Amino acid sequence: MSRGHHRILSAIGIGCYVLAAIAGLFLLADDHGYGLLVPLWIAHGVLLAVLLTKLCAGESGLPAALFVVGASLTAVYFADLVHDDLTLERRGERVNATVVREWRASDQGQQENTYDYALARRDGTRIAGPALQTRSGRFAVGQRITVLVDPEGLLRPRTPGDADATAGVLGVGAFALVALGIVAGTARRGAVAARRREERMRLDEQEHTLREALRTAAADPNGFVEVHPEHYPDVSYRRAAGIAREMGLEEGDPGSWRFRG
Repeated sequence: MSRGHHRILSAIGIGCYVLAAIAGLFLLADDHGYGLLVPLWIAHGVLLAVLLTKLCAGESGLPAALFVVGASLTAVYFADLVHDDLTLERRGERVNATVVREWRASDQGQQENTYDYALARRDGTRIAGPALQTRSGRFAVGQRITVLVDPEGLLRPRTPGDADATAGVLGVGAFALVALGIVAGTARRGAVAARRREERMRLDEQEHTLREALRTAAADPNGFVEVHPEHYPDVSYRRAAGIAREMGLEEGDPGSWRFRG
């Protein structure tokens, strides 16, 4: 397998790992606190730095890894935002409810203008689960509204318009694509760096061979040492003449690879 194919497969593997990490860290975010998540994100970043350094042919992969972690973290953030909306869209029950109470949300700062609303069904029974939460002044006590209610009583009720997760899903997809794009860009940069390194090594080898040829070749009766340019395809005539001068030889006819000792 060529190095180019190996680099492509490595980039695909790293991309799959990034997507799996986004999904896994999103699933863990609901059930575990920062004590576990922060070390996992750090380990994720370190592993990415190692993988991307190998992918970009020895150049530092740390900047790319930081960008991938940032994009992944943002994708997880958007996924967490739309999780409840997607769940309500899937299993929510549409209910015509009445606002029976309004109070300032206790989990909001003093600068936030967010209120909770207790809701009741038509028969007067309270809707189980957390209260509806939205901006103050949007609803009034006694107002009848249509909401999506979680039958299991685990999620906050949402109005049908507020439960639209399209924008959040697009955000998740966009930042996941950004992360994959960074991986692809790193692979391309690594391919360019590797190609330049190979070209430089090949040129150095040809220059070394040319020096040996000029040093060991026998001069013709006119005192010229002739070498064949087809043996040194990456060495320009100007560079060959420079090497000859370094070895104490003079140029012969302009453009010819004949040098006088």
